[in-house]
Amino acid sequence: MWSILKALRENPEILVESQRRRGEDVEIVYKAIELDKNWRKKLYELDQLRRERNELSRKLKSERSEELIKKAKEISERVKKEEEELKKLEEELKSVLLSIPNIVHESVPIGEDENDNVPIRFWGKPKVYREHVEQFLKQTNGEVEYEVIDKPVVGHADAVEIFGWADLERAAKVAGSRFYYLLEDLVWLDFALMMYALEFLSKQGFKIVNPPYMMRYEAYAGVTAFSDFEEVLYKLEGEDLYLIATSEHPLAAMHMNETLGEDELPLLYAGVSPCFRKEAGAHGKDTKGIFRVHQFNKVEQFVFCLPEESWEWHEKLIENAEKLWQGLGIPYRIVNICTGDLGVVAAKKYDLEAWMPAQGKYREMVSCSNCTDWQSYRLNIRYAEKRGMPSKGFVHTLNSTAIATTRAITAIIENYQLEDGRVEIPKVLRKYLEPIESAPKEYIEPKKRI
Repeated sequence: MWSILKALRENPEILVESQRRRGEDVEIVYKAIELDKNWRKKLYELDQLRRERNELSRKLKSERSEELIKKAKEISERVKKEEEELKKLEEELKSVLLSIPNIVHESVPIGEDENDNVPIRFWGKPKVYREHVEQFLKQTNGEVEYEVIDKPVVGHADAVEIFGWADLERAAKVAGSRFYYLLEDLVWLDFALMMYALEFLSKQGFKIVNPPYMMRYEAYAGVTAFSDFEEVLYKLEGEDLYLIATSEHPLAAMHMNETLGEDELPLLYAGVSPCFRKEAGAHGKDTKGIFRVHQFNKVEQFVFCLPEESWEWHEKLIENAEKLWQGLGIPYRIVNICTGDLGVVAAKKYDLEAWMPAQGKYREMVSCSNCTDWQSYRLNIRYAEKRGMPSKGFVHTLNSTAIATTRAITAIIENYQLEDGRVEIPKVLRKYLEPIESAPKEYIEPKKRI
């Protein structure tokens, strides 16, 4: 995959085409080309002046004349001035380069928003309420076997309150909307989901990491387009620290300003952490329940690898996510995200969307991205034959949700709900609950409203 700087100098049409496919302004590419041209010209002129200064310095060792001293002083002043101008050009060029979105992979569909995302495969046999059959068939193109149910299930947002599994009213009183108190059985289920994902990924060779829950601006600006992400982040007043929106971000910055040896790659990390999000752009969406909230736990896959291996790893990461969700027994589909819904960081992204019987639609549970060298260029994470040797280029970074617990709980509530209100616990989670006397074993039982 072309890096932005390499494409700019060797094949700028790749950048222009990527911008067109994203529906973004192509003029920024031409601006970057002009700035890079001016920067390289200025660098050449500066090198010529430095050579002249060095020659004069050598002459002055054997010949001390006022004329030579005067000329050497003039050139030194010119060098200083040219260095300042070069630095300004370099900073302007860097600013423009960092504002250009990642180069879109050729397999990404062109589209404006989530309605243009393309389903590429389905798994499981969804339970479909009779009144939702028509919209289900539209979402699956009639390609998926399903079971018709005559009685609607209670939606997750209502179920957690009606059956006493969470208290959103008191949470709103204490912290505001989109917060929650998880209670008893759902707390155990939350931890069981994290243990399930961590055990699976550990067996796949991922190193388990509990990262810092806060990051400095410099690190965060290297991980994502900060201007786009700022409305999502919580900032600590009076400090250069932001609460993390996902463990992907501190994991990406973990090797900032390092050169990794080829023999160390790939580096596989499984991050586990709470995530904090303002959800400022989600007014009116999922305001009830625990699906879209300001705080949740998540297990994340993260990979640093050689450029030639990143597309293979992209498929491996979504495969890992699929195995986890197949283990949970939740029907899902994999969607190839279109250019208009892709975001600036990823070159390509898959979403895993779980079937939600109460809503009659698939909803996002997993996001899996190949960010190529977009993050590593900004964070200055390179690779070499061995540490300490000259750099060969920038590593590629990839990330994928394994399980975001509150969203997974909503999918379990709707897909495993029985007519009497109980929710069956997926079998793969029971071994984490069995040794704990107070934890639920096979079912989450309805409780009285607290």
